[in-house]
This record gives sequence, C-alpha cells and structure tokens, in this order.
Amino acid sequence: MKAHKCYDLIPLSSKLVVFDTSLNVKKAFFALVYNGVRAAPLWDSRKQTFVGMLTITDFIKILKMYYKSSNSRMEELEEHKISTWREVLQEYDRPLVNISADASLYEAVEALVVNRVHRLPVIDRATGNALYILTHKRILRFLFLFIYNLPQPSYMEKTIEELKIGTFENLQTATSETPLIDVLNVFVDHRISALPIVNDRGEVIDIYAKFDVINLAAEKTYNNLGMSVKEAMKKRRGEESGFEGVVTCVKQDCLRVILNRIVEAEVHRLVVVNEHKHVVGVISLSDILSFLVLREPEENYDEIMSTM
Repeated sequence: MKAHKCYDLIPLSSKLVVFDTSLNVKKAFFALVYNGVRAAPLWDSRKQTFVGMLTITDFIKILKMYYKSSNSRMEELEEHKISTWREVLQEYDRPLVNISADASLYEAVEALVVNRVHRLPVIDRATGNALYILTHKRILRFLFLFIYNLPQPSYMEKTIEELKIGTFENLQTATSETPLIDVLNVFVDHRISALPIVNDRGEVIDIYAKFDVINLAAEKTYNNLGMSVKEAMKKRRGEESGFEGVVTCVKQDCLRVILNRIVEAEVHRLVVVNEHKHVVGVISLSDILSFLVLREPEENYDEIMSTM
C-alpha cells in the first residue's frame, strides 16, 4: 500500500461535484441528489481555497437544530447559503482533511481512519484543484483486486471472531416504528452511519443509513421528522435512491468470505447476526481497512503487504 499512490485510484473518467460556499443550500442538496453523490468539496471564492466538505451529516445536524423551531424557520433553512450553515455548525475552525495525489494509499487509509472521515479529497498540490474523492469503498476494492493476485496470507481463513474485526458492543438498532428524529439523534450522538432495523422478534429486516436522509431534501419532507422509520424508508425506494440493502454475515465467517461479500455487494457495512437473525455486531469498511492496512504485522502479513 505504501508503493501505490492516491493518483493510481483516479479513474480516467469520473464525476466530481464542487460547491461554492455562496451557493444556496437547497440547490446544493438537490445537486447531490441529482448527481448521486454523498458529499462535495466546498470552495471559498474569497479565500481562493477549499475550506471543507458538504456532507449528509451536515444536513442531519441542521435538521436536528431546526426541528423544534417553527415551520417558517424550517423553510428559511433551504434559502440559506452554505457559508451560513458553516457558521451555524461552527465548521470554520475545522480544517479540511485532504491528501495529495502523490501520497501513498497507506497514508490515505491512515487519514480516513485517524480523522474518522468517510471521504478524502485528493488535491493537486501544484494547481490546488480537487481531482477525486477517495473513500473506504474505493480503496478496499483496489486492495481486493491486488490480494487475489498474491499468495493468500493465513489470516484470510481466520474468522472475524478470531481476528476481532468489527463492533460487537454498545450496538444501536431501531424498529420500523421508531421516530425518524430518534434515528437522526443516534447517528449524530454515536457517530455511526447506519442503523439496523429489527422486527418485534429482534430479527434484522432492513437498514437505515445516513444517505437515506438525503431523500428528505429531495421530497422536501424534512419538516416531518416525527414520521416513523417505515415511512422514511418508503421515500428511498426506486432505482435512483442509492439504497444498498442489508447484507449479513456471521461471526464464524472467515475474512476471505467477508471481503468477498462486502466488495461484491458494494455495501458500506455488513450486519453480523446469530442463528436467530438477531444483530450481534457490525463490520464496516473502515474496520476491514484498519485491519488489513494499519494493524501491526503478524504471521506473514508484513511480507504480503510489503509487496503491494
């Protein structure tokens, strides 16, 4: 991973959406929906530099702040400029986490994990232009292709339980009747990006992710956060909803199976279930990348990774 550069992951053709901080918030979020992207770098024309990212998390934080306000304030919300939102969210003091196109993929994974961000703008240091947005998903897919061209390290056949990959404590779930505002509170308070949805028997039946919230902007239904998760999930159905579906695994699955499943299903996480389909854990892309790239070498791990 130290031998490959961020530039190696930039496709010949890709879509990158950039917003000026003077842009109207309503237009910005409609542009995210229209282009099917989850975040966009923010350009400050006055400072002539990138100052941050506009993400779904920003949208959720603002909705939470305005939820108890009157409907008129909620409607004023969409007329604000992005710069106004950043002032409200106090984002001005938070530096933009970014990386050079010449930096290694190891450095990229480190930046994503250490800063607990999901998107990393790749900046051309010579021109100052944003070239691409690196994500856990894109890096893991790149890594996945290389692993299968190399001798398989023995830990690939170990179970996730043995390797201690994933989160298995303090798990958060919701039911289809949980009010949406409660789900948004969990997203922000626990810094998680999705909630497994369970039925009355505790069986996982669906998943509601942060990205699903963008559909509220598309349909302008964000002033009704008291709706149930079931109602909210209806708004995301359709080919362009970006819904990934819920993909599960068990503790006894080996890392090779887990890696195959999460890459081929093109999801951001796997829900770990027991024999009763109850949620017992969650494995994220970040968990897997942290193990494969940042974990201390053991067995022949160091030898394998040094060839990449």
